[in-house]
Order: sequence, then C-alpha cells, then structure tokens
Amino acid sequence: MKPLIGISCCVKAFGVFATPNHAASDSYVRVVLGPVGGIPVLLPAAGEALAPQILPRLDGLILTGSRSNVCPDFYEGPPHAEGTPEDIARDSTTLPLIRAAIAAGVPVLAICRGFQELNVALGGSLDQRIQDLSGRMDHSTPSDQKLPRIRTGKAHQVRLTPGTLLAGIAGATEIPVNSLHNQGIARLAPRLVAEGWAPDGTIEAVRVRDATGFAYGVQWHPEYDWEKDAVSRGLLEQFGRATAAWAARRVLPQAAE
Repeated sequence: MKPLIGISCCVKAFGVFATPNHAASDSYVRVVLGPVGGIPVLLPAAGEALAPQILPRLDGLILTGSRSNVCPDFYEGPPHAEGTPEDIARDSTTLPLIRAAIAAGVPVLAICRGFQELNVALGGSLDQRIQDLSGRMDHSTPSDQKLPRIRTGKAHQVRLTPGTLLAGIAGATEIPVNSLHNQGIARLAPRLVAEGWAPDGTIEAVRVRDATGFAYGVQWHPEYDWEKDAVSRGLLEQFGRATAAWAARRVLPQAAE
C-alpha cells in the first residue's frame, strides 16, 4: 500500500456566506500523487487534539504554504500589522502536530509557512515583514512577475552547505529558487540546523538536528516547479522514499489488536 501523507489545511472563507472551509492547495495533492508517490490525506485545522489521533495512521506530513502568517502569540512576537491574515486554528493544529511527528520519527517536509511553523514549534521566532528590514530583499514576489510564472519564476539564489541533503541532490552549493513569503526565521530554533541562505542572509533551508526520521524544511515552494526543476523533484522524491520506508514498518493500531 502507498504511504498516507497528511497535508495541513487552512481555514478559509468560501461562498457568498463566507462559510469557513478547511482547505489545501491542489498543488500539494498533485505532488503527493506524483513524485512523493503517496495517498494525500487532508488534515483539518481541528486543534491540538488532532495530533495523537491522526499521527499513528500517517506515514508522512507535509506542512503547506499559505497567505496567512503564524500568529505572533506563539513566539512572543509583536502584533501583526492591521490586516495581516492569521489562522489561529491552523497554528493550534500544526504546532503540536509538528512536535509529535518529529518525536515519533514520522517524516516531515515543511514548506514556506510550514517552514516557519517548524521553527516556531521548536522554539524559534519570526521576522514578520522581511522587506521592511534594513539590508534585506523583498521575498514576497519572484523577480519575474509575469502571471504565468508568478509561482515558478526564480527570484534569487540559495547558498547551500556542502555535503547536505540539498547540495547532494543539486550536485552544487548554489541553486535558484522561487520566493513568495513575507515572514522568515528571526531566531533559529535550538533543534534546527540552517543549511541554506538567501543572498541577504535569510535562512532558506533547515533540518532538525536530532530527528530520528526525515525532518526538513524549505522556505520556497518545490511543489510549484517539480515538473521542470530537478532539485525540487529530487527533494520531494527523497521525502517520498522516507515515507515509503516508514509505511513498510508501520503497524496500524487496529491491525495489532
């Protein structure tokens, strides 16, 4: 059986009545069905009680990107600027789920907002608007802003530590990436090791130092360009192999009874 891959959802308003819905972008579903090689399972933003109930049934966890920002209450940061989208229901779900997944050894891939959640979940903090900081780049849009390429256009280079996962996949210590974020890592969580940086010093790739399983995060979006970008595809395939290995040794509670 293919591995079951949890995909974190946001709470978003849909329809004329702005009804709250739990949603994840189709790009994550397609990437799980594609290079990851698993079965996508959408995880509702249902609060901290979800983690112990769902985690024993998952073989991997993808923490998705989103327009919303991680609420600063979770890292003792200043309030967001007025109008900044937040998703407390998602934060309350993903932060304990991240900690539980890493503790259990379940493979984790954190992307964009998920990358920021990973840092906060493990004790780090965030800068809320990198573009407002002295000496920093605007990471919120790619340099090529033509609409057909808004998600796949390469915005800047990322410098990689030699000998690391991504450097091995790339066969290089510098790669071009897309960029669609305002927040970024300020204080790196003690359990995270930075392995990639933008030209302005923004941390772009991390791994969990003491994780027993695959636990990696990137600030860019490999799910957008994996069909043409070999590094994006390679990262997703590495995650997929980790989830397949986990699935091969996982025993569902009902099967053990």
